[in-house]
Amino acid sequence: MFYAAFDSVSLHSQASFIVKFNGLNFPEWSEQVQFHLGVLDLDLTLLTDKPTAITETSSVEQSSFHKTWERSNRLSLMLMRMTMTESIRSTIPKTDDAKKFLESVESMSQSDRLISQLLGH
Repeated sequence: MFYAAFDSVSLHSQASFIVKFNGLNFPEWSEQVQFHLGVLDLDLTLLTDKPTAITETSSVEQSSFHKTWERSNRLSLMLMRMTMTESIRSTIPKTDDAKKFLESVESMSQSDRLISQLLGH
């Protein structure tokens, strides 16, 4: 119980140090997000693919890895969403995969940057 409470405080604390993603600052935001997820030891989901589903024949190690990956994924998504402006957050396609979420944000950011450059902003 204490561990879970400590995690949420740490996650919120780390999020307060990350620049808010506004649609135009992806490189800086992404670097900060990845750094803070690494500090929190939550970057597993960004470094590895989603593990296969747990079955009754799964080993203890497979079950443990799956649980750790799911936690990393869930908290990574929370951190990324917490560090975005509301107007941007609502435009990102819904996904339950942190790596895909980050890729969607990057793709959207590149499109927005290109449009901004074409408009002379």
